[in-house]
Amino acid sequence: MTATLHDSLFPAVPDSADAVLDGLDPEQRAVATALHGPVCVLAGAGTGKTRAITHRIAYGVRAGILQPGSVLAVTFTARAAGEMRGRLRQLGAGGVQARTFHAAALRQLQYFWPRAIGGEMPRLLERKVQLVAEAGARCRIRLDRNELRDVTGEIEWCKVTQTVPEEYAAAAAKTGREVPRDPAEVARIYTTYEQLKRDRSVIDFEDVLLLTVGVLQDRPDVADTVRSQYQHFVVDEYQDVSPLQQRLLDLWLGGRDSVCVVGDASQTIYSFTGATPEFLLGFRTRHPDATVVKLIRDYRSTPQVVALANGLLGQARGQAAAHRLELVSQREAGPDPVYQEYSDEPAEAEGAARRIRQLIDSGVRPSEIAVLYRINAQSEVYEQALADAGVPYQLRGAERFFERPEVREAGLLLRGAARASAEPGEPEPVPDQVRAVLSSRGWASEPPAGSGAVRDRWESLAALVRLAEDFATARPEATLGDFVAELDERANAQHAPTVEGVTLASLHAAKGLEWDAVFLVGLTEGTLPITYAKTDEQVEEERRLLYVGVTRARFHLSLSWALSRSPGGRGGRRPSRFLDGLRPGSAARGARGAGAGGSGGVERGQGGGRRRRGPVLCRVCGRTLSDAGEIKLMRCEDCPSDLDEALYERLRAWRMEQAKALGQPAYCVFTDKTLLAIAEVRPSGEGELSQIAGVGARKLERFGEDVLALCSGTELEIPVQGGGQVPDGDRADDPRQGSDLPEESSEEEAEK
Repeated sequence: MTATLHDSLFPAVPDSADAVLDGLDPEQRAVATALHGPVCVLAGAGTGKTRAITHRIAYGVRAGILQPGSVLAVTFTARAAGEMRGRLRQLGAGGVQARTFHAAALRQLQYFWPRAIGGEMPRLLERKVQLVAEAGARCRIRLDRNELRDVTGEIEWCKVTQTVPEEYAAAAAKTGREVPRDPAEVARIYTTYEQLKRDRSVIDFEDVLLLTVGVLQDRPDVADTVRSQYQHFVVDEYQDVSPLQQRLLDLWLGGRDSVCVVGDASQTIYSFTGATPEFLLGFRTRHPDATVVKLIRDYRSTPQVVALANGLLGQARGQAAAHRLELVSQREAGPDPVYQEYSDEPAEAEGAARRIRQLIDSGVRPSEIAVLYRINAQSEVYEQALADAGVPYQLRGAERFFERPEVREAGLLLRGAARASAEPGEPEPVPDQVRAVLSSRGWASEPPAGSGAVRDRWESLAALVRLAEDFATARPEATLGDFVAELDERANAQHAPTVEGVTLASLHAAKGLEWDAVFLVGLTEGTLPITYAKTDEQVEEERRLLYVGVTRARFHLSLSWALSRSPGGRGGRRPSRFLDGLRPGSAARGARGAGAGGSGGVERGQGGGRRRRGPVLCRVCGRTLSDAGEIKLMRCEDCPSDLDEALYERLRAWRMEQAKALGQPAYCVFTDKTLLAIAEVRPSGEGELSQIAGVGARKLERFGEDVLALCSGTELEIPVQGGGQVPDGDRADDPRQGSDLPEESSEEEAEK
């Protein structure tokens, strides 16, 4: 294992609260230090949101502002929660609860059930499909495999949106859902399913949330106990919350506002499960005093990948599109995305496999490559093509790593070997012991030929061997028992080791992951957007799904489509409309400008008052500016100036005439620092001029044309005017006179 890998697995714990902030960029630091009141973090893909919020929690704990046991961080997957707990431990903030919504609610429900309800808590139903099938049979409704899955999904959607069976038909019609069966039939199955659960004293995962909400609503004493335990909340992936989860969060808060939410409306791809970005987009409305921080520095992807992602959303429409974030890559340039058209799907799969083989031969690890598609049925042809090319692969979204039979069996064998190795004597190195145990179950130093179950089994065991090697390098004194404990901890957190194979996954399953090379395949009309995406909002969600796929790539990105399904078929397919204007030789459909949420920074809530711009960086050295004068100049006082002195003098003369015409002090037009900044920046358009501190919307409207003309070298004739209102809220009653006054508080007030 390299030193870099060792450092990333076992980094040194920061030695102080301030050290926790080291290495954060200005916006991430703004998140980490915003510890009071409501906070909303709008975080683009690859901008380090998990880093920002874990450092926020750790900084608050290490500084003594937050007690570890009083913080509850919730997210949407066990893997993400496990990663968050691991990062917090590495930052010296162990003891903070990081869980999924369901896990946190289940823990509370189990604890309070005897007190709030009494008796034994019903058994948790791990999989509801079988019970849904039985409910369908009792209703004499025959469901095939796909219908069974879809009806189960409809029941889950009903429960998280708090829709009862009698309201299902109307709710489905209102939201434009593609229902799998007649709505009346789905409602009957739903009713029967609920009855079967009651008869057998079982509850499902959605019931966990519903029952916890019910207990907190009906039992003020229980709610008070929970609220006395948890005073601070962090919610990751907030664009994916459902109405039911938001209701639970509101009950946890109990009217308090110590909550930090993190999300990106452009990555809302789970609306079919009841998720909605409305709570994220409406956060500032519900909390007018909230601090809003926008993270737009993309540390994951090259400028070429980021440009494609921005271009993809540049044509988006709807509420989420209006709040999109314009990402700015922080990486060096890489290769341009590759667009490839094929005659049929097997040719497309073979082309992808051929390119993947070339990447692996050039040094890219198979585990750093992914093939992403819209629906799972597309995987088969890629499995075959990769196997034919001798490329190892793994299916994501299939069976969890620690639930695979060979992994469970290996765990039992290693646990027994650990007990035996604890006896006196000189033990062999941990990796040697692991290899010896697993070799009896199919592991060998070389992989088996071909693909299929034998190869899958070998890949699982090989991943355990590699993990043992890394573990022993990082902890040379560790025993086999320590390694078994590490496996147990990883299993609990669903933190699987890396299987050295190309990942095959649906776009939905790829959310939250990243690879060096990503192949986006099957990008045709009818597949992306999918055929049943009928409404504008459904189509826009399909666009966001492709955006998620694009932003998974760090360096290499390939986008491909096939004109027909089978060899010799009629090539009537068209590339996805989402590629129009992006792929060579195509024109954009209804391109739109940047959304309202394009720039990064922080806004401090002031109870509905004026919002303050947040972190301003020196345009010379990049340091965060805090001095008001430096912020106006947009550079440090001691950084080199590229002042156009002739322009500065023209601006001063123009300002004098404007001030006389208005009958007001010169600083009420623009202060000296603002004129200096204009003469240094020399803006060429309204966009650049509006970024200069002191140039508000009204001043831009009133003086912008003149200022830009002066910057371009045009000589102006200044007509003498009578007195008038000073724009932009400037103070006309200031008793001071003169054109060149010191930068004092009233001048600052004039330009806010």
